Amino acid sequence: MSKITPCLWFDGKAEAAAKFYASVFPDSHVDAVHRAPTDYPSGKAGDVLLVEFTLMGQPFTGLNGGPMFRFNEAISFQIPVETQAEADRLTDALSAVSEAEQCGWVKDRFGVSWQIVPRQLTRLIGDADPARARRAFDAMMQMKRIDIAALERAADGGAPSA
Repeated sequence: MSKITPCLWFDGKAEAAAKFYASVFPDSHVDAVHRAPTDYPSGKAGDVLLVEFTLMGQPFTGLNGGPMFRFNEAISFQIPVETQAEADRLTDALSAVSEAEQCGWVKDRFGVSWQIVPRQLTRLIGDADPARARRAFDAMMQMKRIDIAALERAADGGAPSA
């Protein structure tokens, strides 16, 4: 059992977000939907107040807390991926603001920021050879969406784009 459950604050869209995320990620599902027993500052009795959901085995809670707080890039969720196809699928599914795409970061339609991080990227920028690490990092910094093959070419001293 997880010791920490992230709680995401939504403005009336917690259930829609949980259902969407559960459709995108493997080992994911909506666990429970709790309705407000009475009126509250951002809703009425019977409105969806809290949604418990699991993403890739990690429990989350979505709270319909109202419009007072918005998501920003200070908090994001990293999703490790093994293949370019997986990176592309997740980026396509999650990215709703193309202008926000940078270095594998995307922002979804609910305002949540995600980092699609190929394991190869982590390996390359942590390479024992500082020149390889720098070349991979410099190539990544120029990318909106991560291109694993281009990162590997750049690390090896080749041009990052084909």
